[in-house]
Amino acid sequence: MGIDATQPYDDGNIFARILRGELPCRKVYEDEHALAFHDINPAAPVHILVIPTGRYVSWDDFSERASPDEIAGFVRAVGTVARDAGLVADGYRLLANVGRDSGQVVPHLHVHIFGGGPLGPMLAR
Repeated sequence: MGIDATQPYDDGNIFARILRGELPCRKVYEDEHALAFHDINPAAPVHILVIPTGRYVSWDDFSERASPDEIAGFVRAVGTVARDAGLVADGYRLLANVGRDSGQVVPHLHVHIFGGGPLGPMLAR
């Protein structure tokens, strides 16, 4: 069951709490625009989440409301994290779920970086 990505931002979501330092994470990257950390339930040998530091529910919300500096900073952070994790040569996958049908469960934009081995088909059949 996913969330409705058109709803207002919920400051109580788990990623907001991580950003405020209320919950721990295994951080791999942080700057003014993004925070990246290991997923607590990895779906691949390497599974890192990258979240913007701003209050954005989804990619749709972010692409509509974020400043050009926030967008550029976040996209650059995703690339930096993948390079720093050594994923470029063998390849990696990016995934950003938006809304119910995609399976988005946390109402804060997050990009999954998967890598470290063969990832299989893009979608379950």
